[in-house]
Amino acid sequence: MKKLYLKDIAKNLNVSTTAVSLVLNNKGDENKISQDTQQKILEYAKRHNYVANSLARGLSRGKSETIGLIIPNISDDHYAKIAGHIERKAKEYGYVVMYASSNKDPKNEAKLIQSMINRQVDGLILASTQHNSEDIELLKDNKLPFVLIDRLYPEIDTNYVVVDNFEGVQKATKHLLNLGRRKIGFVTLKPGLEAMRQRLLGYQEALKEFNIDPSDALVKELSNVDYKDEIKEALGELVRFPNSVDSIIFSTHYLTSLGLRELRRLNIKVPHEVAIVSFDELGAFDLVDPPITSIKQPGADIGDFSVDILMDEIQGNESGINKTRMLKPSLIIRKSCGAL
Repeated sequence: MKKLYLKDIAKNLNVSTTAVSLVLNNKGDENKISQDTQQKILEYAKRHNYVANSLARGLSRGKSETIGLIIPNISDDHYAKIAGHIERKAKEYGYVVMYASSNKDPKNEAKLIQSMINRQVDGLILASTQHNSEDIELLKDNKLPFVLIDRLYPEIDTNYVVVDNFEGVQKATKHLLNLGRRKIGFVTLKPGLEAMRQRLLGYQEALKEFNIDPSDALVKELSNVDYKDEIKEALGELVRFPNSVDSIIFSTHYLTSLGLRELRRLNIKVPHEVAIVSFDELGAFDLVDPPITSIKQPGADIGDFSVDILMDEIQGNESGINKTRMLKPSLIIRKSCGAL
């Protein structure tokens, strides 16, 4: 079916394009367009399934009514949930969301940022790789409203919405310690993301509060690229008799998923031999046997606050002070953390 434009309606009804535009934008009365003309335009548009070009309409007002969202991977359960909440909240403001996945590649992320600028989005929400400080500075220089989520650049003042990663892991570690667990392993990714650094610090601080010296041997840092292969060796070392751990905290939900599979292969019983805690969770964590104790991130709040902050900037309500939110995760206790 051929797309119908304003000029087509105007030509077929022998009226001006301006009149058509005003009527379809509910401005016919205030511009003294007759009721008969308005009715003809509306009926014709409905009969021919006319769909307004919201982008063009927005640009005519200096806005695209679109925000960009760049995340590491849209298929990741954590980011998919946040994206859904962002889309819902943006819709309340009359905005649509343009998605893109960086696949954790700084070069790809830089291209996507430039692409969003070229597409004239009104603002940007970004879960960065934390290796593109120049591009973040570029966004600031171009005065494009943006909000960082999940990851931030500690050395750059920006709007951001993040979770208190330190407190989340500290709380989980102390829970294990209160259950009598003393040899707690920590499986994480190599330094690079501030979130991972804070999670490791939370684990170490909790041990110190119980007068336990953190042991490097109990911390396994895997590479972002080869973690699927490296986790087998890491867990093999952590559960090797006679120095095996009595519990393991995984710093991401996907490491937990891989870890559970490997522990099952090694015939390690959870929680009788090794208790398990996951930072963040998958939908199946409350369905597996045993259900997995998780540090749950408030995805809805991340989405809502990031959009609210961005819209304040877009609508010119900025105060000159960066708006930040540090959200509290919650510890969802399930059977994978049995007491010794």
